[in-house]
Amino acid sequence: MTSLTKKLALAAAVVAAPLMAATTASAEGEKYILVSHAPDSDSWWNTIKNGIALAGDQMGVEVEYRNPPTGDLADMARIIEQAAASGPNGIITTLSDYDVLSGPIKAAVDSGVDVIIMNSGTPDQAREVGALMYVGQPEYDAGYAAGLRAKGDGVGSFLCVNHYISSPSSTERCQGFADGLGIELGNQMIDSGQDPSEIKNRVLAYLSANPDTNAVLTLGPTSADPTLLALEENGMAGDIYFGTFDLGEEIVKGIKSGVINWGIDQQPFLQAYLPVVVLTNFHRYGVLPGNNINSGPGFVTADGLEKVEMFAGEYR
Repeated sequence: MTSLTKKLALAAAVVAAPLMAATTASAEGEKYILVSHAPDSDSWWNTIKNGIALAGDQMGVEVEYRNPPTGDLADMARIIEQAAASGPNGIITTLSDYDVLSGPIKAAVDSGVDVIIMNSGTPDQAREVGALMYVGQPEYDAGYAAGLRAKGDGVGSFLCVNHYISSPSSTERCQGFADGLGIELGNQMIDSGQDPSEIKNRVLAYLSANPDTNAVLTLGPTSADPTLLALEENGMAGDIYFGTFDLGEEIVKGIKSGVINWGIDQQPFLQAYLPVVVLTNFHRYGVLPGNNINSGPGFVTADGLEKVEMFAGEYR
C-alpha cells in the first residue's frame, strides 16, 4: 500500500468511527469491556464511547461498552460480574464507589481478567483492587485546583450543583473546591438530581435563599446546562462567577459568551482510548507503563476554544 493510500485509509477510519454504533467495534483478536457508572441520559459519556470505538478499530480488537441504564451502582456491580463471567481479555471500569464496586472488581482480577480503572476512583484504590493501573483525573485534586483558581479570582462562597450525589467522586469535586477556597463545604452542596427541570428549580431556589453566593460550580453538562437556564431566568448570567467540570456543547457556548469562566477538561477520550491501547500492548508484547496516567485537570477558557468547539461532545 502506498503512503498516500495509507493516509487516506487512516483518515477514512477516523471519520467513520463516530458513525459506527459507538458502543461496539468488532474485530478479530482480544476483547475488552468498558463498564461505566453513567446512566443512559448522560450524554457526556458519548466521548467515552467514541474513544473505545476508535481504539478498538485502530488496535484490531473487539470492544464493548456497558452501563447501568439508570446509573444504579448495585446494577453496575452486577454488570461487572457478568462482564467477567463472559471471559474477556480485560475490563476497563470506573470505580465511583469503592464500597459497592471493589468486591466485583477484585473477583474479576482473581478470575484472571486484567483490569484498568478509569475516570473515577484513585490510583491507590486501583492498586487495592488489583488493577494494572489507573487512567483518569484525581477528582479531589481537580476540585482543589479549581478552588485555588476561584479564590485568586475573589470567590468566597459558592453553590455546588451535584447531580450525582450517590457517587463519592462527585462529592470529592465539591469538597476539593471548598478546601481550595479555604472554607467549609457545609450546605453549599445541593443534591440536584438529574432531571433538568428539577435542577433548574433547585438552583433558582438556592440562589434566591442565598443572595450573597459568589459563585456556582457544576459537575458536568447534566447540571451545567439547566444551571445556565436558571441564571438566564434570574438575570445572573454573566454576573455570577461560574465554573464547571467537563465539557459539552452548551458549556462551550457558555465559555465563549463569557457566562462560564472556565471548564475543567478531564479528557474523557483519553480515559477510554488509552486503556484499550495499554491492555492490547500488554497482552501482545508484555509492556506496561510504569505509572498511572492523569488525564486532567486542564482548564479550558475562552482563549483556547478552537479545537474544543470543533470536537466538543465527540472527542472533547
